[in-house]
Amino acid sequence: MQTGSWKTRIAVLGMILILGSALTAAAQDPAVQGQPTLYERLGGLMPITVVVSDFIDAMVPDPVLNANPAIDAARKRVPAPYLKYHVTAMVCQATGGPCQYNGRGMYESHVHLNITESEWERMLTIFKEVLARHQVPPGETAELLDIVDSTKDDIVMKQ
Repeated sequence: MQTGSWKTRIAVLGMILILGSALTAAAQDPAVQGQPTLYERLGGLMPITVVVSDFIDAMVPDPVLNANPAIDAARKRVPAPYLKYHVTAMVCQATGGPCQYNGRGMYESHVHLNITESEWERMLTIFKEVLARHQVPPGETAELLDIVDSTKDDIVMKQ
């Protein structure tokens, strides 16, 4: 009987530790803490869709970006609405929204484009201009730029 009690105590202790870990993780989640997610602070799917659409519309004809023959060819091959769909899903998911991005990874999507640091900077400039035009607040802009920056190593060609 003594052994059974010992095993039961260990099992209960283990469950308490697991539950404690889960509660700690949940307490750190902004949505659980009652703080809105970035997705919510941006206004949800509709405003994200509009900003992404305007961003893609600004990037597609950009002469600086299209000076790269691989980017120019991709722009002609991949329809803008398809790109808008995938970027919207990715932004929605990355900001804490309900969407699921099911496209290719950033490396697989961009490796053949040979994107340079200056092209990356041009894209960032366009993105910041679109965010400013839509009056995205500075805090949310910074968070979005952090998300974008997290993809840089997979997108920009290593020199």
